[in-house]
Amino acid sequence: MIDDEGQQIGILPPFEALKMAREKNLDLVEISPTATPPVCRIMDYGKFLYQQEKKEREAKKHQKQIVVKEVKFRINVDDHDYETKKNHVLRFLEDGDKVKATIFFRGREMTRTNLGRQILERLIKDIGDNGIVEFRPRQEGNTLHAILAPKKASTDRPQQPAQNRVRPA
Repeated sequence: MIDDEGQQIGILPPFEALKMAREKNLDLVEISPTATPPVCRIMDYGKFLYQQEKKEREAKKHQKQIVVKEVKFRINVDDHDYETKKNHVLRFLEDGDKVKATIFFRGREMTRTNLGRQILERLIKDIGDNGIVEFRPRQEGNTLHAILAPKKASTDRPQQPAQNRVRPA
């Protein structure tokens, strides 16, 4: 048994340990039930839960939110439009966001899914070392999509605030 100041008291019967905790107006908490004998501690359990919750909230603040940006293509995309959207994808990956590249097929375009696959494969080849392919192009209904993620090294760099980011030309 461990008291409220962290000192080891020794092995006590449960009744005596509970009596000591009640005298101090604290709780008897079982820390390690699998040990022989089980380890118990005298503490304010409500305060302990509050501090645990506080630590979890603090840890949550420092986590990076994963944002998935989407770039939509058509099978008859022009070279200039393709280059513009490719640059958007590169910028998103540079910012540490994941990118979902999507191609929609309407009507008779469904018979030309190989053109859409070629566009996504070209995009993956053009991205090259700037990102990794998380999901290869796959078809779901009338959409074909691939998911690209940033390289690990680019996600470790510190993020600039959104209003101070400089957009590449």
